[in-house]
Amino acid sequence: MLRALRTAALGMSTQQTSVDNTANNLANANTTGFKRARVSFQDLLYQRVRAAGGEDGAAPPAALQLGHGAMAVATVGTFTQGGFSETGNALDVAISGEGFFVVQMPDGSQSYTRDGTFTLSAEGVVVTPSGFAVEPGIEIPPDALEVQIQADGTVRARLPGEDEPTELGQIELVRFQNPAGLRMMGGNLYGRTEASGDPIQAPPGMDGLGTLQQGVLETSNVDVVQEMVELISSQRAYELNSKMVQAAEEMLQIANNVKR
Repeated sequence: MLRALRTAALGMSTQQTSVDNTANNLANANTTGFKRARVSFQDLLYQRVRAAGGEDGAAPPAALQLGHGAMAVATVGTFTQGGFSETGNALDVAISGEGFFVVQMPDGSQSYTRDGTFTLSAEGVVVTPSGFAVEPGIEIPPDALEVQIQADGTVRARLPGEDEPTELGQIELVRFQNPAGLRMMGGNLYGRTEASGDPIQAPPGMDGLGTLQQGVLETSNVDVVQEMVELISSQRAYELNSKMVQAAEEMLQIANNVKR
């Protein structure tokens, strides 16, 4: 019975982790470029009470093994394409396909995002809403009449007195062999890890990378109906584990009363 108590308690803790993850997904249902995560579970160690097989052939064909419950081992990001929301803002950019924007952090390191809600710094540099520069640094002239961002990432601006737009630079994207291995940093940013592999950088539309769309943003890929189903499933599993704790406690009580 003590094993059942501990196993059920671990099950409750595991399902709580699942509910916490679902809550985070639902909280970010309207976050630009957000990618939902799912919890990966594993069963724990098994105690072999009786072995299978035997030299004399008399042993049972299957072993008697008792497990010690389950645990959450990872949250795996699901990088499916989100929908598109038209904004009409010239600096709003969405990635259609695979890839991430490269963001320069204050400490000199790089992070990555799917959120193309860009704006301009006081110096006219294209930055994220948090003020981090988008790589490579592109500066928009203060007198620019129009900004154009092409599907291949080329940024052009139409200046006063010029008939043709002036090319200012090209936004490049990166992709990873294992994007699920990226570290979630918050602020719509991801960080590279050994599990994700090194970034593969190229212009949009090249080397398997997606293309850019100006004036639109990628919405979250969270499916609210799916998350509610996951929530109900986790709640029911949590309830069943709590009933197992109660059943084990009642069995212990019965065993204790036998002695009296």
